[in-house]
Amino acid sequence: MSIKPVLKMGDPRLLEVARSVGKFNTPELEALIRDMHETMEALDGAGLAAPQIGVGLQVVIFGVKRNRRYPDAEEVPYTVLINPVLTPLTENMEQGWEGCLSVPGMRAMVPRFASVRYQGSDQYGRPIDRRVDGFHARVVQHECDHLQGILYPMRVTDFRTFGFTDVLFPDHEPMAE
Repeated sequence: MSIKPVLKMGDPRLLEVARSVGKFNTPELEALIRDMHETMEALDGAGLAAPQIGVGLQVVIFGVKRNRRYPDAEEVPYTVLINPVLTPLTENMEQGWEGCLSVPGMRAMVPRFASVRYQGSDQYGRPIDRRVDGFHARVVQHECDHLQGILYPMRVTDFRTFGFTDVLFPDHEPMAE
């Protein structure tokens, strides 16, 4: 498989709503997930949505062990999530720093639901049903936004927090995008 180029903000394909996956456990789906995984790993990402590599399907992957882009984040288990449905479990919103492989070099404070339930399937069609909070909830909301054609800058409420990573965090080690 291969590392794929990630579409950048401004590419109209990132604004499209992704189509549902109808068939699971296929060679094509497995190849897509391998490409997504290799791309996410190579770029040190916390997650990746299929539309970010130009594939308009409802497929996201995410997972964080130790990530220099998010040094204070708790671990998030590696997950393949297909045809996701997100349900907020609270009205409480939390502001947190986000970046995106499709918006390289930038960060902003983004409001997200503090706790969500996500449902969907893995690549084999097995159901996934989790209730999460914290960074895990933030990551899944960010990635699933891509399936609706939403990039995190569209959710920013205070643009005084939106800027270049190296300017916002000058004392941190350079972060990959």
